Amino acid sequence: QLQLVESGGGLVQPGGSLRLSCAVSGFNLNYYAIGWFRQAPGKEREGVSCISSSGGSTNYADSVKGRFTISRDNAKNTVYLQMNSLKPEDTAVYYCAAKGYYCSGPNGMDYWGKGTLVTVSS
Repeated sequence: QLQLVESGGGLVQPGGSLRLSCAVSGFNLNYYAIGWFRQAPGKEREGVSCISSSGGSTNYADSVKGRFTISRDNAKNTVYLQMNSLKPEDTAVYYCAAKGYYCSGPNGMDYWGKGTLVTVSS
């Protein structure tokens, strides 16, 4: 049973912060890159951020650079996405996904969570 479970979504005002968590089970997180993706209404799923299995490589979409930070705690089997200075355009369902060693685009990830909704609105 390979599972990824997102949590931490909710309603937040513009400029606020949220921390999303991706709890993984059923596989060794040490060998997997974890990516965060999001899908806003009427838009395609897009990559937000990812972190390699070692944690030595991270990347971010241009739209979130400087505002979001991805991190991982393999001992806790959890990957986080700290989201600061949130904007209404960040509103989306956020998904975490896993792939061996390195992140890929949404079509290349092997395992997916069911998502958590982030709504940024005043």
